[in-house]
Amino acid sequence: MALPPNPDNQPPKGPGKQFFVPSPSTPSTKSSKPAPPKGASQGPAKRPVQAAPASRSTPPSRKSPAPKNPPAPKKSPATKKSRTGLRWLILLPILLAVAVFGLLFKAYSTYNKIQRVDLAGVLDPVSGDSTNYLLVGSDSREAFDPEGSSGVTGRRSDTLIVLRTTPTGSSMMSIPRDLWVTIASTSKQGRINGAYNDGPANLVRTVQQNLNIPINHYMEVGFGSFAGLVDAIGGVTIEFANPAFDDQSGLVVNTAGPVTLDGTQALAYARSRHYTEVIDGREVTEPTADLGRQQRQQQFLRTALKEVGATRNPLTLLRVADSMSSELIIDSDLGFGEALRFVRKVGSSDPATVVLPTEGVRKGKAAVLVLVEPEAQVVLQGFR
Repeated sequence: MALPPNPDNQPPKGPGKQFFVPSPSTPSTKSSKPAPPKGASQGPAKRPVQAAPASRSTPPSRKSPAPKNPPAPKKSPATKKSRTGLRWLILLPILLAVAVFGLLFKAYSTYNKIQRVDLAGVLDPVSGDSTNYLLVGSDSREAFDPEGSSGVTGRRSDTLIVLRTTPTGSSMMSIPRDLWVTIASTSKQGRINGAYNDGPANLVRTVQQNLNIPINHYMEVGFGSFAGLVDAIGGVTIEFANPAFDDQSGLVVNTAGPVTLDGTQALAYARSRHYTEVIDGREVTEPTADLGRQQRQQQFLRTALKEVGATRNPLTLLRVADSMSSELIIDSDLGFGEALRFVRKVGSSDPATVVLPTEGVRKGKAAVLVLVEPEAQVVLQGFR
């Protein structure tokens, strides 16, 4: 539509047209157009328009990372060692206490399996710091000699030893099984090992009355258990002057010098009554018979006790106790603590061997032994 003419030739009132002239340093931006619909012709590709860089005075905002827990300070090696040492300081006494309690419990259980014999009113009370133990080695050959080839049957006291313990040491004295004495229960004379047939009480009284020495405790061990004792400590080493054997006991030693005997051979050595040595190719049977056997038994017991005493392994000691408990008999007054003291005293010393002076005589048709006086009283005085 045409505008009406302006007679005054004046510019029209109101604002005139305004033009925006972009600054050379600030490029103009074009508004983005919506993307054309799918399938529409897009025409020639256009160069993408870049966004204007942000002002340097207002940097783009960034999200600050979430705060993290500060790392724990590293433990120094000295701190770790001190804590480990503290743990062991607390645990070690507990572990030791448990181990000791377990060993004592096992030892007490073994002690409770030992057979007791009531000798109240027969044994002498212990006075002072010395104690006399009557050790009896009894032998039942049926299990080892079922055919009776050894000529010995039944259960009998093959070995009688008085062991005296003192604060300064210990000593052992063998009593010959053929010693001619007055039997306490019958008042008749006979060999001392015959007193065992009427029981331990009669044997103790016979020893007390004929030798005039006190007997404070009684221990009886079957020879069969010696095999287990020797095997438990790994054998017993005996010095042999010559090769030796005994067909009846089963002893076979083919070389001279130190020989380690196992349980079976140690038992054969302790039982040997027909000990025969091979000297320069000749077989020489020991003429002393019972006396020689006593000396060998003392040597065997002394060596075995020494090796048991040298053992510091409590498990080995428990095996020794287990091996003997089945054939061990003790008096009912020998308590658990006294039994432990006995093992400690005997094990910590090498018992000295004391020989009771005797000589062979004949009583009727029997070859027996009698005390040689006054030499025998000098030896017996050391046990009174």
